[in-house]
Amino acid sequence: MSLSDLSDAHPAITTPTGRPFQHRRDTILKLVDMLLHDNEPHPTNPQPQSPPVDDDDRDAPSVEEHIQTAGAEAFSIFRRRIKSLDRELRNFANATRQLGSSIAILSSTCDLRERLAEILLLYHENSADLFPKKVAHVIRTPPLKNSMPARRRREERMEHKVVATPNVSGKLDPESIPEHIGSLARDLMTFLDCLNQFPEFSDEASNASFLAFLVDLEYWASCLNEYSGQFRYPAVQRYIHDLAAEMGVHMDSITSTLSMFTEVAVPSIRFAQKHAAASLLNIAIIATVFSAVTATTLQFSISLTDDTVADAVNCFWFGSLVFSIGAAVNSLLGMTWRQSIYRSPMHRVPWWVIIWIKRSPLVFLVISIACFSVGLCCFAYTTNQSSITSTVTTIFTAFTSFGLAAVSTWVASERWIFLRHHGRKWLSDALLESQEQFSHLKWVENTRRAFRHNLKKTRYLILRISGTTAAFVLRRQSDDTESSLHDLDLGGIPTLNESYEAPVRPPPSPLRYRIASAIFPTLQDPSKLAPPPMNSSSSDKSGHSPVEVAPPSKGKLLWKNAFRAVKVQAIVSAPSSPVVVGRSVRGRPRRITSPDLLNENIVALRKVMGPGAERVPRSRLADLLPNLTALEPIQDLAAHQALVRHLQFSPDGKYLATSSWDRTSVIFRVGDPFVSHRILAHAEGFVGQVAWSPNGKILLTKLPRGMKIWTAKDGVCKKTVDRRTPVESMAWCPGGEAFLSVEGSYVTKLDLNGNILDQYYFGAMKLHDVSITPDSQRLIGVGPLLSSPTGLHPKRSRVEKRLVVYNTETKQIENQTPVLNDVRGITMSQSARSGLMALVSYENKAPPQLWKLELVMRDLETHTVTARLTLRHTYMPKTAVDFKGPSYFGGKNDELVVCAGKAGDIHIWDRESATLLHHIRGKTYGGDLTCIAWNHASEDPFMFATGSHDGGVRVWSKPPPNFSDDEMEEQELTVD
Repeated sequence: MSLSDLSDAHPAITTPTGRPFQHRRDTILKLVDMLLHDNEPHPTNPQPQSPPVDDDDRDAPSVEEHIQTAGAEAFSIFRRRIKSLDRELRNFANATRQLGSSIAILSSTCDLRERLAEILLLYHENSADLFPKKVAHVIRTPPLKNSMPARRRREERMEHKVVATPNVSGKLDPESIPEHIGSLARDLMTFLDCLNQFPEFSDEASNASFLAFLVDLEYWASCLNEYSGQFRYPAVQRYIHDLAAEMGVHMDSITSTLSMFTEVAVPSIRFAQKHAAASLLNIAIIATVFSAVTATTLQFSISLTDDTVADAVNCFWFGSLVFSIGAAVNSLLGMTWRQSIYRSPMHRVPWWVIIWIKRSPLVFLVISIACFSVGLCCFAYTTNQSSITSTVTTIFTAFTSFGLAAVSTWVASERWIFLRHHGRKWLSDALLESQEQFSHLKWVENTRRAFRHNLKKTRYLILRISGTTAAFVLRRQSDDTESSLHDLDLGGIPTLNESYEAPVRPPPSPLRYRIASAIFPTLQDPSKLAPPPMNSSSSDKSGHSPVEVAPPSKGKLLWKNAFRAVKVQAIVSAPSSPVVVGRSVRGRPRRITSPDLLNENIVALRKVMGPGAERVPRSRLADLLPNLTALEPIQDLAAHQALVRHLQFSPDGKYLATSSWDRTSVIFRVGDPFVSHRILAHAEGFVGQVAWSPNGKILLTKLPRGMKIWTAKDGVCKKTVDRRTPVESMAWCPGGEAFLSVEGSYVTKLDLNGNILDQYYFGAMKLHDVSITPDSQRLIGVGPLLSSPTGLHPKRSRVEKRLVVYNTETKQIENQTPVLNDVRGITMSQSARSGLMALVSYENKAPPQLWKLELVMRDLETHTVTARLTLRHTYMPKTAVDFKGPSYFGGKNDELVVCAGKAGDIHIWDRESATLLHHIRGKTYGGDLTCIAWNHASEDPFMFATGSHDGGVRVWSKPPPNFSDDEMEEQELTVD
């Protein structure tokens, strides 16, 4: 059966052979619906209510229809993803047929397409078992008989194997799903290896996509091997169905990678291979032309056999002809080998074959040219040419040969450097490093040091001679300046004779001044020693006086520096952001209760219930509706200063215990109003959980690495148990004589004094929560796997989570149920009608689920009984909700399921029918929720409590008659 046939088997597109069957089924369903409508009671003629039908084990039609539709849509998306990947693989195979050495990638592509077709068929049958109303089973058609001879059919299969449409023959067993997933991983690895055999192109992004999918496939195959014999169970089938979404993400990534590879990489590889073939073709052309030239010249020397030089000419030219012909033939052979799709990859070919094919044409051509050049020089001498002709021929031949040898050496050196440094260095870089290493030799450094020393001596002598001359000139100028200063000290004013004008000296050159300053640093600038300009007749006559800007005084500079330091200090000490001092005030909004709001809630409830509630006994729902719609917040308790982590009512309903991140646990006495009974302070660590004993006399509080045992009456800590390991959760044993501590992969049973009674190991999984059956014979633990049985970890997908049934007597795991969502909590309930039921809670958008613990006879001879979990209901909300905290049973005989959302939404379902009975929206009452607890002792009216992030605890129940907002405010003030 081909991939296209599998896509046609989807119920949305029926095959011609399946239309009559589908038509008959639709007709029968319509007749059944008509009969059901005729039997319905008419509003004007009410009929007596029929007795309740034991239909609790199946979901309500609305919920079941939603699950069927969602599952069929998920399979349809998975089918489209596989078809898209198969189409890209087909396009990739067609594109790579033009490449050399592509037979391996074509064969691996065909194997991968066949494996994908098998995976799709297995998933199709799995979805048909889970969602029979939406997905039909595959209808197999018998293969047509082929009258073609067997030999011809075999030849066609071998010829068209690389492009054949994948065909699945035979029926696949669901128990082979782990094997097929592992085979898909191996085929994917083979495909990736063949893809990397093209050295002309490499892409790390594509390798990362393939390797991520490969690692996840191996992880799934390893985990699924532990469910051998259970692949027809709905729980395992549902987990396999959930894995389709994880596979689809990888398939989309690989599909885009293959599309990019087909569009970019294949043309690049084809260009590189054509370029290599063109190089060999050029060598073949040149060698062919050169062999013709050599053969032509041999006609002139073949008759010369007189002396040794003539024999040498014939020898070199015959050798040149042989090597040129060898170069041409080897080039054509290498070009043909490179373009063949059946050639072996480079790493599977012997080294001498690669060297002969890749290097021999060029080497033979160079040898042929060298032999022809030497023979030509000898031919010039043996034919008695003039000395000028022989000399010029020899010189030109030596010149061209030198260039040929130099270039050949450079090319060979580049190849050697590439192989030595793996392409990280160029030949020029290697030459520079060699030059630097040569310069660091000892004798080279000594020579350079001696040369620098002599050069410094010579420069010093030159500067000494130049400095002596400059110092003499500056000394004469300083003498004149000193005489002028001496006159000023005597109080006289130097006068100038008007009739006498001193010759103007040119200023000293800057070069001389720099040299003199370098040699005599004590000499100052003569311009600094010159007296200030005086009023003279010459200056008055000219009408121009030199104006000089006086530099700032030392005092002004000190003041400027002081101001600058003050500004810098102010900038540094200024705060980066304003500091706001205040306190947060938690407001508790008051709610108004009115008959109109109650009527609106009843109408909304009826809309939410939908037609699915008709199958549930109406008397029971009629009793539940008024109590649920009347639920309102009646009290707000300021219990803590930080987030409320957990809360729980005592078994008798008289107390409410809360725990918070403020390191306290508060016990409230239930009443009107609630009164704080005891505050249990903890010195270290957050209080993560509270747990009442079955008799309600002892309270456990969980710490990060232990727990405390308190008396409920007086709030005294009887024992502090230090486990010295992280504790995830706690649970009481049914008799109350001991409790369980969840610690990693172990569950430890402790007595009230903290002594270890027993310990149970759940394998390589991290337990989040555990629940014990009423007979204390079995434990049900939930949590994620730490690693697969073979030690593997997923790359991109989510880790597998498990629901594990553990027998405490045999200390063995009886049943394992895989789930993909983040499971967090579990609680159990038992009734005579339903038996043992386990309510499993998840995080994020996964709704809670109800599982039934069934006891199955394993061995009739030994009467061995084993337990397994079977999914009964999934409690679906009307819209997507982020659930927070564990869900709990509620109502009389645990007939309700209660769960809270992060935004403050509270959902209440009927446990038997999974019908959403009541939905309290968070926007209506405000506040976000962290946990919820139901008071099982309060049956009429119902009561539950919720915790929030701000430390408040809100109590919900039916308000008493004439309950007003003023009374609620007084109760809040009393509690505060």
